Amino acid sequence: MAAQQLSEAGHKVAITEAMPSPGRKFLMAGKTGLNLTKNEAADVFLNQFDTPIQLRPMLDAFGPTEVSNFALRHGQDIFTGSTGRVFPKKMKASPLLRAWVEHLSTLGVTFLKRCRWSGPLNTNHVHNFKTQEGTVQISAPVMVLALGGSSWSKLGSDGAWSALFAEAGISITPFTAANVGMRIAWSEHMVPHFGQPLKNIRLSVAKKMSRGECVITSTGVEGGAIYALGRELRQAAHAELDLAPQIETGLLYDMFALRNPKQSLGNFLRKYVKLDAAKRALFFELTQPAPQTPDQMVKAVKKSQLPLLGTQPIDEAISTGGGVSWKNISPELMLNEYPGIFCAGEMLDWEAPTGGYLITACMATGHWAGTAAARYASAKVFL
Repeated sequence: MAAQQLSEAGHKVAITEAMPSPGRKFLMAGKTGLNLTKNEAADVFLNQFDTPIQLRPMLDAFGPTEVSNFALRHGQDIFTGSTGRVFPKKMKASPLLRAWVEHLSTLGVTFLKRCRWSGPLNTNHVHNFKTQEGTVQISAPVMVLALGGSSWSKLGSDGAWSALFAEAGISITPFTAANVGMRIAWSEHMVPHFGQPLKNIRLSVAKKMSRGECVITSTGVEGGAIYALGRELRQAAHAELDLAPQIETGLLYDMFALRNPKQSLGNFLRKYVKLDAAKRALFFELTQPAPQTPDQMVKAVKKSQLPLLGTQPIDEAISTGGGVSWKNISPELMLNEYPGIFCAGEMLDWEAPTGGYLITACMATGHWAGTAAARYASAKVFL
């Protein structure tokens, strides 16, 4: 996105790509359907980010509407799902990426593959890159770094650049796993339910709530309902789980109070509370000994305590929090101490849940940095 703004402004641009082909994490994002953005009120959208003040001008300039129009301009019809999430009709990322790369090529952008920035940061506008043939130097008045966070290192974003920034005196907020599963030590009782979805649940922690679904894994839980509370869950020992948010507490109490004691509790949960096998397993897993009274049964359905042991490894995270501290960059996303060097994307210190927010903000920061870099390259000064 930064390259596009620079090239459309008339500058000669090269994209140095560390991997053998561009956009690998973008392709991974579209593996199960490319969620480009979210169609919702601007303030609601903005408040999904942990740094709304810093990101507001960038998302105002290039937000959900602009992302949708961008896809349309690159020949990708889109649709909006029932929850407001926006997808290409083809669902995958590859058609959009191909069209985008072709467009950049027609603008004269050069792709230098297997070419990784190797530092150090400097002010002489000569930058070092590692290639298969050795280190090469590229002289350029501006450089936009979009080096990613620290997850999915096999796709290129290993966070190694942070050490080079630290050596240059740039403050780095430590990386944390975001949009990642939480670890739970299950008993053998849960083994048959590994891989099963938990649909229509409500999670609460630190006075915040998410409703949606997640998946039981062999080492915990993962999915949208978990990711939406990522920052809060990382700080918590437990989360409150409601297995039947569609049933009001008083009604559920009456149902248990009227239960025929000859009917097994498990069968009652299946037949009347409509809990599937995975939810029934959790009902008994999280409440030991098994509940005996209507009050205890209601609590086991509506307020079970999900014990959390922390996040899954950071390299398994969809995204990461942390990165270049905002105090080290100008409003134009240029490093204060290194004129002409800009930063964009996930290497900046922000995070948001999945749902279109991640891709939109990456594109928005790239658009913002590229536009500012084009002005800098033309005038060497901000007006």
